[in-house]
Amino acid sequence: MTGIGPVEPVNSPQTGDSHDVIGVDEPRLTDRWNTWWNTLSPRARRTALGTTALTLLTAGILLPRALSDDHPAPPDTPAPWPANVTAWRYLGSAGLPRTPGTHPTSGLFRFAVDVRSGPPVTLRVTGAALAGLTAHALPDTFTVHAGTTRRVTVEITVSDCSGLPLNADLLFLDVTLRNARAIQHHSFIFGSAYSDALSGLLRSACTPITTPQAPRPSGSAGSQNTDRS
Repeated sequence: MTGIGPVEPVNSPQTGDSHDVIGVDEPRLTDRWNTWWNTLSPRARRTALGTTALTLLTAGILLPRALSDDHPAPPDTPAPWPANVTAWRYLGSAGLPRTPGTHPTSGLFRFAVDVRSGPPVTLRVTGAALAGLTAHALPDTFTVHAGTTRRVTVEITVSDCSGLPLNADLLFLDVTLRNARAIQHHSFIFGSAYSDALSGLLRSACTPITTPQAPRPSGSAGSQNTDRS
């Protein structure tokens, strides 16, 4: 090795060399906090702690409310229309009251009423499809709760035979239904069993009664010929 001479220290002031220092650390946040905290009096420290606690408490109350306002709860599902959840089933005739020598003008018909869901439905029978007929339930107004079946008897009366078909088909009942959603007027159509039973009432009420003729008297009083002596 050549050029041996005295060893000079690195970055010595004699050489004039220098090195840039990059990223000089500033005082840390915790160091600043400790310095600031140590300069406070006991009373100031208590005030600072109370203010911090109050701020955290307020944030804990307001933040959940703000989050709930951003995501409102979905609206409640409205109650169903009463006619959409109510069903009528014909069970059979309860008989036609008969008075000797007269035609029956009214009959009793049995039904089952179901409500599938929603609030209770209150029902009232208002008609029996044909002009000249009146109908009402026994009792007149009744209520059916969801998931239950109510048996009801309907009295149908023939008030006017003119224009009534004696063999009607696809007959129905006119009913008013009411629940928390609405009031509806609806017609429930029944099958052939109900039509046959109601047609039996129409024939009984509207077919003329044939009065049997009295027998003619016998003997000379009924004869057109007279005895001659």
